[in-house]
Amino acid sequence: MSFLDNLENNLKALESREQGGLEDQRGREAEKNRAKAAAPWADKLKRDPWTQTLMQISTRAGFQRRIKVNLIWIGTMLRLEAVGHRLEFRPWPDGIRVVFMQGMQELEVRSVDLAANPAGLIEEWMVTLEAQKKMDDEDALKAIEEQLALDALEQAE
Repeated sequence: MSFLDNLENNLKALESREQGGLEDQRGREAEKNRAKAAAPWADKLKRDPWTQTLMQISTRAGFQRRIKVNLIWIGTMLRLEAVGHRLEFRPWPDGIRVVFMQGMQELEVRSVDLAANPAGLIEEWMVTLEAQKKMDDEDALKAIEEQLALDALEQAE
């Protein structure tokens, strides 16, 4: 390959990188602007007594149902996790939104009223968690029964 061919290839590669770089930069700037606009709500989510009440209620409700609820702060977002389901509280420029998730799939998004009692929201989530726990327990029982049947067949042979 000649020097000119090599130079031409390098220039083409740089041009393609710059186009993608501009789009990435625009995306980063848009995200940065959104984060700035949401900053007051993020601060309110972290400091408001509503959040402390939410964490206490969710922990207590999970304990009563023998479900471990994990509380995680990821940047400005509060995540509650249990039995494959999540509640994510995300600050936005217009307020705080709660996202109901199963695994990585978003099921529902709602606005959160920090003046309201979080108990209703947690009870609604607990109904979903109880149903999931029941299905998980039934699957585990089936697996144990199948293993016992296999063990009995092996001993019979």
